[in-house]
Amino acid sequence: MKAMVLNQYGPEAAFEQVDMAAPSAQSGQVIVRVAATSINTVDTMIRQMGKDLPLSPDLPAVLGMDFAGTIETVGENVTGFAPGDEVYGCAGGLADLQGALAELMPADARLIAHKPKSLTMREAAALPLVGITALEGLQRADVKAGQKVLVHGGTGGVGHVAVQLAKHFGATVYSTATGEQAFDILKGYGATPIDYKTEIVADYVEAHTGGAGFDVVFDTVGGENMTKSFEAAALNGHVTTTVAMVELDLSTAHFKGLSMHVVFMLIPMLHNHHREAHGDILGQLAQIVDQGGVTPLLDEQTFSLSEAGKAHDRLTSGQAIGKVVVEV
Repeated sequence: MKAMVLNQYGPEAAFEQVDMAAPSAQSGQVIVRVAATSINTVDTMIRQMGKDLPLSPDLPAVLGMDFAGTIETVGENVTGFAPGDEVYGCAGGLADLQGALAELMPADARLIAHKPKSLTMREAAALPLVGITALEGLQRADVKAGQKVLVHGGTGGVGHVAVQLAKHFGATVYSTATGEQAFDILKGYGATPIDYKTEIVADYVEAHTGGAGFDVVFDTVGGENMTKSFEAAALNGHVTTTVAMVELDLSTAHFKGLSMHVVFMLIPMLHNHHREAHGDILGQLAQIVDQGGVTPLLDEQTFSLSEAGKAHDRLTSGQAIGKVVVEV
């Protein structure tokens, strides 16, 4: 099979196309013929930082966590899947798990689900990592109908799914962003946009909640923005974050009695810990997508397998609107 391989890590690391042995299905695995894979920030971090990240695979490395494709073969002890099934998932590209920048990929059957019927392969490949993260984060915050939910970064990878899911669950949704294009996207999702460049937290909390604060704040920005999340949350509210690697004063969270949820969705892959939970979430997400509750946002530029490096560069440039996808 053809695959794009990294033979070194670092800011200048280049992908090289190679022919390598096709994988065979081990017990509990399926072999997927990959149709598309999307690039996530963690993929670019692995490429640039290498072994400075404890989750980076040994070299030579085949990256790519998300995928959509068709099952070629099924290993022993796999139920619910058969050759020819169209599936999607987030199942490789880190530690000892081969990634999706290849024609064929082995995947733990617990980490995948049947692809949403209403999506193309390219669209489905954009969803797994961000969809799992968004749904897990909202479920842990117990989002429900009638609540007011604030999503920081609502046109980003995780953010655009979190906005749509919160709306699907019946919440009134607000989202920070900036620029007319981002505002139009958020309004299309039924959310109220907040310009983080011109509006301070106290003002938009007063405008949209009468000063009470938001029941749930989903922070996909992280860093010092976490303090804004604490400020924006209601008493006994919930703050979910995907970017908690920062030292912060938790006094505001303490005096408000906030519950904080850190979502690190790579745990099942890294530690072989409750992997079936990801398959279950992807199954739920597929149903929501097919009901019209979530539509993935894709960047306008397209890339082939041999252009994996350009796809990484597109994401790191900050110019992409929506998920960057590579078609294999």
